[in-house]
Amino acid sequence: MGGGYGEGEAEGRRFAVLLCAEDSEYVKKVHGGYFKVFVSLLGEEGETWHVYRAARGELPPAEDVDAYDGFVISGSCSDAHGDDQWIRDLLSLLEALVSKKKQLLGVCFGHQILSRALGGKTGRAKRGWDIGVTCIQPTHSTIKQFSSLHIPSHLPIIECHRDEVWELPPNAEVMAQSEKTGIEIFRYGNHVMGIQGHPEYTKNILMHLIDRLLQLNLIQNCHAEAAKASVEAGEPNREAWKKLCKAFLKSQL
Repeated sequence: MGGGYGEGEAEGRRFAVLLCAEDSEYVKKVHGGYFKVFVSLLGEEGETWHVYRAARGELPPAEDVDAYDGFVISGSCSDAHGDDQWIRDLLSLLEALVSKKKQLLGVCFGHQILSRALGGKTGRAKRGWDIGVTCIQPTHSTIKQFSSLHIPSHLPIIECHRDEVWELPPNAEVMAQSEKTGIEIFRYGNHVMGIQGHPEYTKNILMHLIDRLLQLNLIQNCHAEAAKASVEAGEPNREAWKKLCKAFLKSQL
């Protein structure tokens, strides 16, 4: 089973992070790993959080799934349209979780893989990499629907992706878009939400990630410089994202 965090296991609510990436040295050293980055954003006292390292083939056994109130699916270096065995296994699990109406929150790769599990289409972003602080625009219906959260009409978030959702799953709706990306947030019913950006990232996490992408020749110098300038000039609205993600994951919308 995955590692745990928190107290109140008997009476508190239970959540799990399906971690689809390996921890970078920087994130391990500074934050204790991506799992703790998610828990610091979403966790509350009295809850129990577990991590399953999905990219290593570690998923919750079928008999344990009902014990959880919700699941968070993380970002990844892999493609959500890929066909690796762990991705196929994850898709099977997500289909089962959707049918059980578990609260599912997908971030970046997690957003794309949820779309795929529901019948949507994903692939390389038509307009290339989006790295930096991007301002997204929630739809009028989203702002109205979630009026209690006071969602602003311009919502900056940290982005780092070269794939995107091309086509929404049947019966899903777009909640927000940006200049580069037509589907920044989508929801399916009241129990599935995908976010293309990274509400959990700090600016320093992204700065280190840009350097890693450059070292791996996945981006060019000009992209790295533009991304760093965007990070320095912009500020993600972390509190607004925290409110939205927590309210959704915990069925408070």
